[in-house]
Amino acid sequence: MSTTPAESRSEKAAQFIRYCIVGVLNTLVTLGVIYLCKSMLGWNLYVSNALGYIAGVTNSFFCNKQWTFRSKGSYRREAVRFLVGFGICYALQFVLVWMLTQSDFGDFDFRFFGIVISGYGIATLLGNVVYTLANFVYNRLVTFRDR
Repeated sequence: MSTTPAESRSEKAAQFIRYCIVGVLNTLVTLGVIYLCKSMLGWNLYVSNALGYIAGVTNSFFCNKQWTFRSKGSYRREAVRFLVGFGICYALQFVLVWMLTQSDFGDFDFRFFGIVISGYGIATLLGNVVYTLANFVYNRLVTFRDR
């Protein structure tokens, strides 16, 4: 049975919303593990940070595979593709943030309702938006695409 374009758009929108919910959960997992390791267990900051990100990325893979994209594909193949996509999208956002902060943009402070936001803060926010969109598209078209 084929779907109508409206159903397809609706499913894509629902998928993106699930992807964003998983992203919030990943952030909570990452920060929770960092806090647990650093503040409660007294571990090294860098070890705590690395473990937090490993936990967040692992959570992201499983939640996106099972819930966001509902993929039935091979775990091994999709995990490799997922990590490649993570690396590509992270590098993309890193380069964007670096380029913006190396320009005059990085030297500005913006005031928003009395709150001062640095050029770096805005660049980081833009980088995060680019990462989120690029990673969603990559995972939809490459990692978890229908076979």
